[in-house]
Amino acid sequence: MAAPGPVTAEEPRGGAAPWTRAKRWMYRGGRPDRLARAMNRLSAWMFERGVLTGGGRGVTLQVRGRRSGRPVTFPLVLVRHDGAAYLVSMLGQDAQWVRNVHADDGRAVLLRHGPQPVRLVDVPVDERPPILRRFLEVAPGARPHVAVDRHAPVEAFAAVAAQHPVFRVVPRERGDDDAP
Repeated sequence: MAAPGPVTAEEPRGGAAPWTRAKRWMYRGGRPDRLARAMNRLSAWMFERGVLTGGGRGVTLQVRGRRSGRPVTFPLVLVRHDGAAYLVSMLGQDAQWVRNVHADDGRAVLLRHGPQPVRLVDVPVDERPPILRRFLEVAPGARPHVAVDRHAPVEAFAAVAAQHPVFRVVPRERGDDDAP
């Protein structure tokens, strides 16, 4: 078995909880395994249709595949902070959706209550810590993948801010650009 993902800073004595170990194992190597992909497809389908909303934060993001050019969808958590909406990569810079967003100049579509064309704008590293902290507050499934405890002071998140891309979600009109 491959080594699990990163260890959080504040694990209880005796190691990580079983759910934390399972989540790390499902995303070992920074990519979802077969089970995680199936769960992601189901979550994306439910988020898109409003069946499961994650407290109103669950969204399905659609981006254009950088190699295939075909639309690719997956579930994410929409983080609200200081009046703006953000998407965060729990798996870091090499997550496929992050690479696809960068390859398509930030063009994407949020699929929730109908398609919402958006542009995802990279947030500078020095502005990420409070958003990352909020992300861990509202996205329990991401906690095993970020090496800072969600209760840590916001300053502690500066140590991992460069490892986790954060994108501000900016609405755009269909027709402004080619949609994914």
